Amino acid sequence: MPLSRSVGPDGDLFLEFPAGSPAVRAAAHDRDDELTAVLEITDVAPVSVPHRIRGRARVSGRLTTVPGMAGPGRMLLRLETDEAYVDDLWGAQSVEPEEFRDASADPLVSHEAELLQHLHAAHGEQLGDLSALLGERAATGCSAHRPAVVPLALDRLGLRVRVCERDGRCYDARFEFPEPVRDVTGLRHAMHTLFEAAAH
Repeated sequence: MPLSRSVGPDGDLFLEFPAGSPAVRAAAHDRDDELTAVLEITDVAPVSVPHRIRGRARVSGRLTTVPGMAGPGRMLLRLETDEAYVDDLWGAQSVEPEEFRDASADPLVSHEAELLQHLHAAHGEQLGDLSALLGERAATGCSAHRPAVVPLALDRLGLRVRVCERDGRCYDARFEFPEPVRDVTGLRHAMHTLFEAAAH
């Protein structure tokens, strides 16, 4: 498990490890720069919900050392991206190295866990109201028998929730924002609009 990871301008992954880790030893002893590696990433929902794994990703390529770029007792490794594969809530697909390189992070990514936890802890009733927007899929209008609605994922385009019915069945619903949000301030406005629509 790397201590940190980042993506370089060419789409390569930079992974920081303790200097004595097996990955560093393997890369340091490879004389031909032909060591291949696969980084597997599991995305787990930051709130308690059935089936918490939101997605998995794999990035594979050549692994080499980058001497002198990490702090004492650490080593930076470079994983030159050859191929990537993502299987998440939106579907499964291969990602070309150029697509991976050119992708930009969602503006909410560094706040998502905190925002979902806040929604879950402080806005349960308003989340429950969202089931009114599901039309025939909504189980009932009676608040005592409404399914539990748990926030699952949040990005600049919308909110995904998991609806858990009393018989144990679950399904996901996605609520798109009228326009992409650029920051937390824009998100507050978008969520207010969404909750208002559900309340009427």
